[in-house]
Amino acid sequence: MFITVGGERKEVKDGITLPELIELEKVETPEYVTVSINEEFIAKEQIAATVIKDGDNIEFLYFMGGGQ
Repeated sequence: MFITVGGERKEVKDGITLPELIELEKVETPEYVTVSINEEFIAKEQIAATVIKDGDNIEFLYFMGGGQ
């Protein structure tokens, strides 16, 4: 099946879970990443049970603080 990750179209196995995709994509500090699938944020407690579907658009987002 085909999905889009960070704007890049990729082929992945059918039934891949979000944790498997995070590992496959080598997401840095996954405990701090926020995941959006089809422009909807996935709650931290839902990540483990989330299965990616054909055509999904996934973004891994990091929110940074700082400034003066």
